[in-house]
Amino acid sequence: MSQFKQNFRSPILAARLLIGSMTIAVFSVAAIAQTPANDGLQRAVNISPEQISASFAAVAKAVAPAVVSIDTKGKMPEFTTKGDVKPGDSDDVLDFFRRQLPRRPSYSVGSGFIVDKRGYILTNKHVIEDAVRITIKLDSGEELIAKVVGDDELTDLAVLKVEAGKDLPFVKLGDSSRSEVGDWVLAIGSPFGLSRSVTAGIISQMNRETPSTTVFQRFIQTDAAINRGNSGGPLVNMKGEVIGINSQIATSNGDSNGVGFAFPSTEAAVVFDQILKNGKVRRGFLGVSLESVKPEFAKVYGIKDARGAIVLDVNDPKSAAGVAGLKSGDIIVEFDGKPVDSAQDLIAKVSATSPDKSVNLSYLREVGSSVERKSATLKLGERVTQARTADDPTPVKLPLNRVNEDIKPFGLTLTEITPDLATLYKLEGQKGVLVKAINPESYIADVKLSNGVEALGEGDLIQRINRVPVTDVKSFTAMVNKLKPGDPVVLQILTFNPRDRVAQVRIVQFSVQ
Repeated sequence: MSQFKQNFRSPILAARLLIGSMTIAVFSVAAIAQTPANDGLQRAVNISPEQISASFAAVAKAVAPAVVSIDTKGKMPEFTTKGDVKPGDSDDVLDFFRRQLPRRPSYSVGSGFIVDKRGYILTNKHVIEDAVRITIKLDSGEELIAKVVGDDELTDLAVLKVEAGKDLPFVKLGDSSRSEVGDWVLAIGSPFGLSRSVTAGIISQMNRETPSTTVFQRFIQTDAAINRGNSGGPLVNMKGEVIGINSQIATSNGDSNGVGFAFPSTEAAVVFDQILKNGKVRRGFLGVSLESVKPEFAKVYGIKDARGAIVLDVNDPKSAAGVAGLKSGDIIVEFDGKPVDSAQDLIAKVSATSPDKSVNLSYLREVGSSVERKSATLKLGERVTQARTADDPTPVKLPLNRVNEDIKPFGLTLTEITPDLATLYKLEGQKGVLVKAINPESYIADVKLSNGVEALGEGDLIQRINRVPVTDVKSFTAMVNKLKPGDPVVLQILTFNPRDRVAQVRIVQFSVQ
C-alpha cells in the first residue's frame, strides 16, 4: 500500500507526476447470441470498428481546437551557503564551483482547455504551481501569455485567462454524473510535450478515491492512455463534452499502467464559476471531525438505517457546530432537509453551501440508554484551505510506557494508562486502555475508517466499547470474551497528535470474526 501511495502521480512533464499508455482493441461483438436475455445488450453493442473509429475522429476534430498546451517557466534556483564556513574548507571550495555553474530556471509542460470564448482556460493547479511565466500554445500555433485568475488547492484546479483579441474556440463542460462505467472516452493533451495527442479508452469506475486525494476529490477512473504532460487536459465523452480533467495516475514505474484519474466536470464547473465570481472557492464549514455510520454502529445504537455522519469532535466552540450546541457522539442524519448518507456526503453538502447561510440540521443524540432525535438551526462558517483538515487527519500515535502483562483481546496488546502519561499528554481524567501493539495477522489490523486510514494503531486510547465505558484491561477483555462471531463492535478511541497537542476522537466499527 505504501508503494501504491508513493506512485500516485499527476501528469506534468519535467515535474513529479506521470501517466502512461496502453493499446485498446476495438472489435465487433455481432457474434453474441441473440437470445431474449441479451437481445437488448446485442442491440446496444453491435457496432463495427469502422463506426467507432469514425466517432472517435469526429469527437477529436470537434474538441481539439479548444485544447491548449501549457508551458511554464519556474523560479531561478538559489544557492545557499552554510554558516561558519572558513575559506579553504572543502565545503567552501565546492560552493565556489557550484556558483560558477549557470543557474537555469525550471520548465514544464502540461495541458488545459478553453471553456469560454473570452479566453478562460481550465487546468490543474499543479501544472502552473510556482510558475513565473505561463505560455499558452493554441491549436492554431499561436502563443499567448496567460495570467492566473484563481486556483483551488482542495480540488487541484486552476483558471487561467489569455487575451487573444478575438473569440476563441471552446468546449462545453458536460454533466459527469450521467457518465457510466463502460462509456467510451477520449483523453486529449500534450503528453511528453507532444501537443494535440488523442488516446481512447473507457470509464473504468466512478467516484474513485486515491490515497493522495482530499475529501473533495472523487475521480473518474479511465484506462485511456494518459502520460506526463496530460495533466489538466480534458477527458471527453462521445458527444464531445468534457466530463473530466485528467489529474492523477496509479503507476509502478512512472508511466501509464492503464489506471488514470480525471476530476469530474460537474464539480469542476462549480469551482470555475466560484473562481470567476470570487477569485477563489468559498465553502461552507461546520467545524467538526466526522466518521460515517456503518452497519455495526447502527446495530449497537439501535438506529434503523446505517446512514449518517458521526460527530467525533467539535473543533472550536465558536464554530457553527459549537455555537449550535453539537457534541461529540451526535449523529447528523439530515442537512437542510436532505438526508445525510455518510461523512463524505455531509462534507460535500456543507461545502456546496455558501458560508454565512442559515441551515437546519437533524441529528440523533445518545441520552441514557436511548437515542433521541433533535434539530438545530445554525449559520455556516467558511472553510479555510489548508494542506490537511480536521476532516482528514493523519495523527501521530501516543508513545507508551511498557508496563503490565500483555493481554490480547481482538489481537490487541493493551496496557492501562499511567498517571505520568496522563499528565504528560494532558489526558488527566481520561479513562481507557492503551493499545501497545496490534497483531498484524488479526482481522482488526485490516479494519479501516471510511477515508481508508487504518482504524487502530499503537498508542490509541480505547475509551468505550459498544456504548460502555472502558475502565481497565480486565473489564475490556471480559466484554470482548462475551462477543460472538458476527456481533457488531463500536469502539470510541482517542488518538493523540503531539504536533497540535490535542487528542482526536475516532469511531472504529467492525464485526467480530
